[in-house]
Amino acid sequence: MSGQPQHGLFGISEVLAQLRADFPDVSVSKIRFLETEGLLTPARSPSGYRRFSAADVDRLRYILAAQRDQYLPLRVIRDRLARLEAAAAESMPGQPAAAGPRSPRPRAGQSSGADLQPGQPLSRRELVEAAGLTDALLTELETFGLLRRIGRHYAPDALRVARTAVALTAYGVEARHLRAVRAAAERETTMIESLVAPILRQRGAGARELAARTAGELAELVLGLHAALVEGALAEAGLVEGILPQGGLGQGGLHDGLAGASRLGPVGTDQTAGAAGASA
Repeated sequence: MSGQPQHGLFGISEVLAQLRADFPDVSVSKIRFLETEGLLTPARSPSGYRRFSAADVDRLRYILAAQRDQYLPLRVIRDRLARLEAAAAESMPGQPAAAGPRSPRPRAGQSSGADLQPGQPLSRRELVEAAGLTDALLTELETFGLLRRIGRHYAPDALRVARTAVALTAYGVEARHLRAVRAAAERETTMIESLVAPILRQRGAGARELAARTAGELAELVLGLHAALVEGALAEAGLVEGILPQGGLGQGGLHDGLAGASRLGPVGTDQTAGAAGASA
């Protein structure tokens, strides 16, 4: 390599030597590709050779680790790096930049995620900031029916939906891909509503409370069954093993759950039996 190296800068071969212990597959072509994609901008020597600073090497480590450990697509890594740079630009002179992305500071009159109270309806801006959404993703989630407004606000559960959707984008999942999830949730909800409808038709003072409790227990069973079916299908494909938490629907778990639900009484027993038949 021609040209005298600048002080504190490394040639590409020196960078490879530093990285290969942790990333054996890294190569010159890989680094050049990341530069082409705009994730890396090394300096150039007078002779035109790439010269990498210590910060460039750290940036490469971050990118390679995000690809290897989190399977993140380059566009997501690029967005995260942009947030890191924005955080560094906000840091006061003489102070170290933030170690990772941080949430934007709320403007006057706006709430951060920590400021929101449980059960509080959310404005569009509050939802965007608390969930880390972009306006474009929020619009897509609304378009495909995953988020719905009531007047000018979103229900409190919208925050959980939005945060989960944001997390899924790291794996390349788009809002349109989640239509099947929404459709499945709607079918399961419709089934539960039909099962508790006879309870709601009763005239007793505690009918609504019993219906709500029964619906909650049915929902827990349906979600557990759903998780078990997904786990089983992925296990058959050789992709995962044991994704359900300890104490989930293991051996006898579904049977015990159904037995517990049946203790609601004659009406609860009939409805639980119906749920078991519908799920079969």
